[in-house]
Amino acid sequence: MKHPDDDHELFNRLEAEMAADRGADVVDLDKARAAREPAPADAESDDPTTPVMVDKPGTAKAGPGYLGRLAAAKRRPVVPLWLRSVAELKTASAWVARHYAHTIGYHALRSPVYAARLTMQAPTGLARFVGGTMRWMADREGEPVRLAAVRREDAAEYLKLSRQRDRRVRLRALVAVLGMFVGLGLALALYVLAPDWLQVLSVGALVLALGVNGRKVDAPVIHRAVEVPKASKLTSDIVLRALGSLGIPAINQAQAKGGDGFEFTAPITRDGPGWRAEGNLPFGVTVTDVIERRERLASGLRRPLGCVWPEAVSDEHTGRLVLWVGDQDLKSAPKPAWPLLKSGTVDLFKPVPYGTDQRGRWVEVTLMFIAGVIGAIPRMGKTFLLRLLLLIAALDPRAELHSYDMKGTGDLDPVGEKVSHRHGVGEEDETIQYALNDFRALREELRRRTKVIRSLPRDICPESKVTSALADKRSLGLHPIVIAVDECQVLFEHADHGKEFEEIATDLVKRGPATGIVLLLATQRPDAKSLPTGISANAGARWCLKVMGQTENDMVLGTSSYKRGVRATMFAWGDKGLHYFVGEGADARIVSAAFVDAPGAEAIAARARTVREKAGLLSGYALGETPDQATGPAYDLLADVAAVVSEKEERVWNERIAARLAELRPDIYGGWKGENVTSALKPHGIRTRDVAGITDDGTRTTRRGIVRADLLKVIAERNEKPGAA
Repeated sequence: MKHPDDDHELFNRLEAEMAADRGADVVDLDKARAAREPAPADAESDDPTTPVMVDKPGTAKAGPGYLGRLAAAKRRPVVPLWLRSVAELKTASAWVARHYAHTIGYHALRSPVYAARLTMQAPTGLARFVGGTMRWMADREGEPVRLAAVRREDAAEYLKLSRQRDRRVRLRALVAVLGMFVGLGLALALYVLAPDWLQVLSVGALVLALGVNGRKVDAPVIHRAVEVPKASKLTSDIVLRALGSLGIPAINQAQAKGGDGFEFTAPITRDGPGWRAEGNLPFGVTVTDVIERRERLASGLRRPLGCVWPEAVSDEHTGRLVLWVGDQDLKSAPKPAWPLLKSGTVDLFKPVPYGTDQRGRWVEVTLMFIAGVIGAIPRMGKTFLLRLLLLIAALDPRAELHSYDMKGTGDLDPVGEKVSHRHGVGEEDETIQYALNDFRALREELRRRTKVIRSLPRDICPESKVTSALADKRSLGLHPIVIAVDECQVLFEHADHGKEFEEIATDLVKRGPATGIVLLLATQRPDAKSLPTGISANAGARWCLKVMGQTENDMVLGTSSYKRGVRATMFAWGDKGLHYFVGEGADARIVSAAFVDAPGAEAIAARARTVREKAGLLSGYALGETPDQATGPAYDLLADVAAVVSEKEERVWNERIAARLAELRPDIYGGWKGENVTSALKPHGIRTRDVAGITDDGTRTTRRGIVRADLLKVIAERNEKPGAA
């Protein structure tokens, strides 16, 4: 037998012989490297040619200490995410309650049928019971063994088995006779002593028991109330097999050498209605490489494409993969009802749920301080998504809605006709002109709001933007304004007014969010002409349903989104309402928008209208204002004030200006008081002063008013710079 040290002895002997023959010394490599090391860092060499060691001896073992590793460690939550979310807990509880309520109701309704089936099977069950009892008494189960002894002609064995059978038959017959007498006695006692209801219950139970005994294996009496989809458990072997089928060289090479090709960083666990696996891909392999092969990954997992969702981890390296495999296809999986479908109002300054992710969790959107773009090919749910966002805005009674359905099919009418301040349908000339006048007015409103915000004290408006508290102050006129345009390319590609629409929309996208103005644009042709780059590049919120190519994908979701693996091209034709959402300070997420059909939208809009009517906030088109009235000339506050202040009046009280304005335009200035004039003139830079005057009864006093010269100066500056005021 070979000794374990024989190889070492042979090597040492050969080494000594070679050294003796050549007159050479054996070199200790560690000592040689140490001798070549440069001086320490505190004794730097002046010679620029001094070599610097890249890998120093011992540095491989160097690293952060124990406390350093603890500081960088990621702590997993003690309480699961689904348990920390009250909304998710309520949703899960509601699903469970509905499941068992449906099951109980289903079987309760069919219980008479079940009883009839069992009754019909009772004779068969009785025959089986009697036959089985007789076979048990006769010890039929031991008959094959006894026959085998006969065939072998083993007399001793047969006599032994016969005596055993005789003992069993006598005992079992005695037990059967005793059982029969006990059963007959119990039956007679029930017949004589028990009440009628107990007799019926006993007979019924006996018949049902015999029916159960007489049932057929291939014809069950009770059927399932709910067909629960059966999805196989996700295991490490399945994940590795699927990754190996992608054709990625680094993974295949690692698996060919006996490795896994994937490093699991956490156990595979249940995550909502599916399984979650997380780990590191081999060096040089990114999550994008896996996302590009999502169809092959689904094939390797033997799951429908809509169940397989590989994702990257935003705060980790690009090789950290999170693979979520759902129990059901996302488009066919049951979805919770939208929380605002039946009741409730919203505050647009706070997040509002509008859809669910792959795991069935609600995804929220905050419509304030954003401009949004929705892109998709036709028939994928783009207009439904835009209408859903409009319904959310409508449920905030302070919001002023401007809705334009340039497709002309009336999909936005449920919101527009009941709630919108301005609403247009179609691409006819009068609708285009109506929209153009509205956009011009919105640009002027944007300029007015910037001056109002600039004039507010810092303690009231510290961030120089509209807040929910400021929106509540009607005198400031800083309520939310939400503009929604479906098929916006009709406006931007218009032969005569396209450039002006683009210019105004770009201004609203860039400056509108801070002033409370939100612009939402939807198009089925997300290219540079339909969606100008000045708009798409500054939109903070993006919704991209299925598109056909990389250019359209990046036009909606942002440059290089396709290369990062955010690809709306992977959605199938049946994935209606499914989209990538970029916003809310998070990376792109896959969301399935809540489905609200036309009747549902009508009901929600009617509820929103009722709330607005009670608050006195219904205006414009929803009140019956015609397009002709809406496109008429707008009033000019400064010109009106100048008209009611004569040249002889150098100074005039604001309360007198309010009364004169009410006489001039009762429909606009009716009910105004002195403080309304003060608030309206302040954004234009006209200061109020203490003005001396005489009241109607001849008393001389001092009240707040303006100097006519200040008014004329502002008007002159505006005329020199159109649009400046």
